[in-house]
Parts: sequence; structure tokens; C-alpha cells
Amino acid sequence: MVDRLKKQPGLGPLIRLIEAWPRLTAWIVLSVGCVALLVYEARDVGLTAGNWIALIVATVLVAGLCIWIVSWEDEDGEESSPSHNASA
Repeated sequence: MVDRLKKQPGLGPLIRLIEAWPRLTAWIVLSVGCVALLVYEARDVGLTAGNWIALIVATVLVAGLCIWIVSWEDEDGEESSPSHNASA
């Protein structure tokens, strides 16, 4: 099914990008969702432009930190896999 989607004109490059940079695309998707939620929830608070910029930058950085922390499990799994240990 993924091979068929890769051949689609609009989805092919997007799927190749996701496969090539999975953590970066996860960071982008999580950042967009978190910033959208932030904007929706804080729209009537009366923040200044500087406050908005600081909150959005902090939100994007926290999303990146979350993806980085979650990726630790991927790295631990690679270190303990039998195929990795056999090559050492």
C-alpha cells in the first residue's frame, strides 16, 4: 500500500520525506498541533506580540525536546538488538 502511495503525484514526495526524516517530520507535526492548540486556547488572553513569539518559540522547542526524548527508546532498541550485537 505504501508503494502505491509513493507513486501518487502529491503524496510520493511527502512519504519519501517522512521516511528520510522521521524525527524532523514528527517534530513539525507535533509543533503545528501544539501551536494551534496554544493559539486557540490563548486567543482571548490579551498577549502582546512579544508574548506570542516567546510562547510559540517555547512551544516548538518543547515539541522538539519531546520528540528527542521519545527517540531515546528507538536508540535503546537498536543497541540491544541481536543484529547490532552480532556486528560488534
